[in-house]
Amino acid sequence: MNLTLLSAAGVFSIAGALLSLVLYRRESVAKILSCCCGVASSVLALGFGLLSMFGPAQVFRMASPFEFADFSVSCNPLSGLLIAVIAVLAIAAWIYGFSYFDEYRGRGIGKIGFYMNLFVISMIFVVAVDNAFWFLVFFELMSLTSYFLVVFDRSEQAQRGGFVYFVMAHIGFLMIMIAFLIMANAAGGSFEFADLRAVSVAPAVASVVFMLAFLGFGIKAGMVPFHSWLPLAHPEAPSNVSALMSGGMVKIGIFGIVKVCFDLLGASGCQLWWGFIVVVFGAVSAVFGIAYAVAERDIKRTLAYCSVENIGIILIGVGTAIAATALDQPVIAALGLLAGLYHLLNHAMFKGALFLSAGSAIFRVHTRSLDAMGGLAHRMPWTAAVFLIASVAICAIPPLNGFASEWITYQSLLSISFDAAPLVKTVAVLAAASLAVSGALAIVCFVKAYGVAFTGAPRSDRARASREAPASMVVASVLLVVICIGLGVGAAWVAPAIQGIAASVLGTAVGASAVAVGSELVNPLSGTGVSLILIAALLALFVLLLAGLRSLARHRAGIGLRDDPWDCGYLPEAEMPAATTSFASAARMFFEALYRIRELASAQKEKVLCLYERFVGGIRKVEPFADRYVVDGVIKVVDRLSQVAQKVEGGDYRVYISYVVGALVFFLILTVVIG
Repeated sequence: MNLTLLSAAGVFSIAGALLSLVLYRRESVAKILSCCCGVASSVLALGFGLLSMFGPAQVFRMASPFEFADFSVSCNPLSGLLIAVIAVLAIAAWIYGFSYFDEYRGRGIGKIGFYMNLFVISMIFVVAVDNAFWFLVFFELMSLTSYFLVVFDRSEQAQRGGFVYFVMAHIGFLMIMIAFLIMANAAGGSFEFADLRAVSVAPAVASVVFMLAFLGFGIKAGMVPFHSWLPLAHPEAPSNVSALMSGGMVKIGIFGIVKVCFDLLGASGCQLWWGFIVVVFGAVSAVFGIAYAVAERDIKRTLAYCSVENIGIILIGVGTAIAATALDQPVIAALGLLAGLYHLLNHAMFKGALFLSAGSAIFRVHTRSLDAMGGLAHRMPWTAAVFLIASVAICAIPPLNGFASEWITYQSLLSISFDAAPLVKTVAVLAAASLAVSGALAIVCFVKAYGVAFTGAPRSDRARASREAPASMVVASVLLVVICIGLGVGAAWVAPAIQGIAASVLGTAVGASAVAVGSELVNPLSGTGVSLILIAALLALFVLLLAGLRSLARHRAGIGLRDDPWDCGYLPEAEMPAATTSFASAARMFFEALYRIRELASAQKEKVLCLYERFVGGIRKVEPFADRYVVDGVIKVVDRLSQVAQKVEGGDYRVYISYVVGALVFFLILTVVIG
């Protein structure tokens, strides 16, 4: 059943891609067929993911065109979780596309359908395959198709973002490939993950493999300082593709780190400094990512930088699991990995909802600038509600899902610091502090984003004339935000399920003890299934009910809320509403040194790009010399020989008979001479 579902998903995706390409001139037909095939493929992939999550681990091996690499597919809880996450995002993205792709009429909707179908199925197969060769093949296909989606608009910004993404993606690919080749060499030349698991490598070799994999997959995940491609590339892609890239593709970087460290190298080979490295990179990414997001005026770049922050939070949980494994503390290791995987799932859902709702706002206002929006909550109430709920989730405010996973992350850091060496305590406390700082800044960031874009008075004519997004776009974003609510309110049931996945990755059987260590927040109270998060949800619903009743009473009494700024008795001016620059001015001043680092890094990057362009220019000047003196010379010789051959082959049969007679005479003489 598992293999049938995955195969059917692949067939639907390939069919959708080919039909989109063949029918690209009939854009409406291409759009409907690509979206329908995409939804069908994603639903089948979701079934495969759920069966893999909760079923026994299995590996299916089939012959491939290459003798050195069978096509192996693995069904295990970790890959099932990732595939389910990607599939849910893809379902929402395809539903969104039924209306959103109309924005690209005349620019090749069929091409988007082609690339997007291949992009989604390549992500699914990257996670599903159990062979290093096929992993790299699908990894490269994923990078190439996403690159073409990033540069689809062909604007200067899109080309630049795509170029940086292309270069960074292939640097990471090279590191991952070298790591796999080192392991394959130790396994006697086999690329099967099963053979790589069975080989025990020396600690020094394992460390080299880990660092190559960590840096390679870290580039794909967008961690600091390899994050520069992410805010350049993600905003340029179509909004539903941005949701897939930010919610799904970057998580494959986390999946790769976890797979190499715990699965291929083996949890028993983990070293303490590996965990420190991952935690430090995660803490830096969390703070830097959200600090840059606070200062952004572009709504999609804001969300892209927030992806950097949340990747950092996930890395903190994963790093804690690595360190706890090295310290032989399986319960805390399971707790840390639970935190990382839970936040991976949560981030995919609320970031997908944020990108889709932001895309709906851009769809109506035709700008990504927050300062050109304003007042959209009155004109796009569903979109505003989705963005608000997803913002609360990403800010880790109870009772939504972001709070549950970040709370468990705090608990894992505090747990590992008990009775630990001073260095471990220091790293854990600093990571917890960075998590607190990033959480506070996230609130500042999203109060700014929601307040400037959706409240107050409209700041442009397009914002003033905007209306709610089409139904399919609303349905897609609402689907993800409902899942966010469920993952938060249902944390008492979700956390133990993910803890089981973490235990399977670590190869331990810690039961529910890791969840118990995480506090009663997500642990059912006395077996009743009631948790503190559920209590918080009920209180939130009660508060919302009171607010709704108050608003209804004020409306019936004729008391309305004005969207004009408070003017202290004077006529309001256009400059009075809070804008992104004024709102973030205090944060900008506080993090001025950090922003200066980014400016210096950007300047150095410009120099590197300039040197690269000069190098390419030099190659273009040198290249014709080889053509002129080597290739052209050979071509001239061949051309002269062909002219001589044309004279010899004149087409006269009498000449051909004379050739035969001459050949016979030659061979007779040769026979006589040889004797």
